[in-house]
Amino acid sequence: MYKKTKLKNGIRIIKVPNRNIETVTLVAIFGVGSRDEVGKMEGVAHFLEHMMLKGTEKRPTGTDISKELDNVGAANNAFTGKEYTGYWIQTEKKDISLALDMLSDMLLHSKFEEQEIENEKDAVIEEINMYEDAPMRDIPSVFENMLYQGQSLGHDQLGSKENVKNFCRQDLVDFYCKNYREDNLIITVSGNFDERKVDREIKKLFVSFEKHPQKAKVLKNIDAQEKPKVFVKYKKTDQTNFSLGFRAFKTGHKDQYALDVLNVILAGNSSSRLYEKIREKNGLAYYIYSYAEDFQDVGYFTIQSGVGNDKCKKAILMIMEEIRRIKDEKVSPQEIERAKNHIRGRMAISLESSSSLASFITSQELLNGKILTPKEKFAKINAVTTKDLQRVAKNIFIEKGLNLAIIGPFRDGKKFEKLLKL
Repeated sequence: MYKKTKLKNGIRIIKVPNRNIETVTLVAIFGVGSRDEVGKMEGVAHFLEHMMLKGTEKRPTGTDISKELDNVGAANNAFTGKEYTGYWIQTEKKDISLALDMLSDMLLHSKFEEQEIENEKDAVIEEINMYEDAPMRDIPSVFENMLYQGQSLGHDQLGSKENVKNFCRQDLVDFYCKNYREDNLIITVSGNFDERKVDREIKKLFVSFEKHPQKAKVLKNIDAQEKPKVFVKYKKTDQTNFSLGFRAFKTGHKDQYALDVLNVILAGNSSSRLYEKIREKNGLAYYIYSYAEDFQDVGYFTIQSGVGNDKCKKAILMIMEEIRRIKDEKVSPQEIERAKNHIRGRMAISLESSSSLASFITSQELLNGKILTPKEKFAKINAVTTKDLQRVAKNIFIEKGLNLAIIGPFRDGKKFEKLLKL
């Protein structure tokens, strides 16, 4: 399914050929994200990501980059997470040389011009405003920041408006030189391409990637909590958005697959227990879903929803009731089978495109250092038993690991604390 090699300078190359499609996707991911920032530099990883698309010596402006890609109908973008920063280009197979040249040019020769930096500050501040004005999009960050307050995972990837306003060119250059290193980079090529040609061009374009100083040690996060916590972000709204979750597993934990199945059963699809209970039977919410997030040292599981301000308590009580039920009662074999089938079907659909397959492969190499094929991954899902689900539920669904973040017209969270009883 894939071939993994390494250039002499340490860059890892992953090739995922697929002759049955007409596109190719290039993904370059660095193992650096917002958790590598401290203090006034919080937000710099995301800001740097923006500036990598704003012009090189060969392509002086961001418009030059966009026009060249638009001219062949290519798609491109970038993203910043807590533990990674990525850049991707998807195009027709005939334009792979252009895509490789473009990607290497941006990663190696971006100019970071002063005027472009000043212009981009306003754009990033508007991005921050966009999230803050949309509670459904903001609540995941509010929950995560509450969970890891004062630790390296406890701040937004976008940073604060004040930080963004104060970034200078040297801040970006310093962060780039410290973290955009050859041994911290994975390049994945997925889709329909000539492997020999790709090998030659990647070697030519990326072999000059310079060695940089040793990366600073990542600040570890600690899951230290003795009782349920509530955090309220006041906002005058007609709807209360909340995230109710528990501390769970770090990346690579043996029980992550059981948690995946548990997630589907609770609120992972439109036939899940909580979707049926909260939306279909009681009409309390338009949306409700759950998900698990894992990092190299910690992780969590959470349920998110948006309800009328006067219905928030009722919805939380119903969720708590279902959490107690899944701890105390065994899940039926039929419900487990439906959840497994859902995971398998969604995985198959999501991996049909070259871009999704590239992301699937690259993220595993970056975060786990090991790549499982879809077949291998599903085998682990399929091995989950009723006993596994109940054991995991009893392990993570405990009061001292319970957290509730709320965005809505409330001034304090005391009236919600009494609802968090297991």
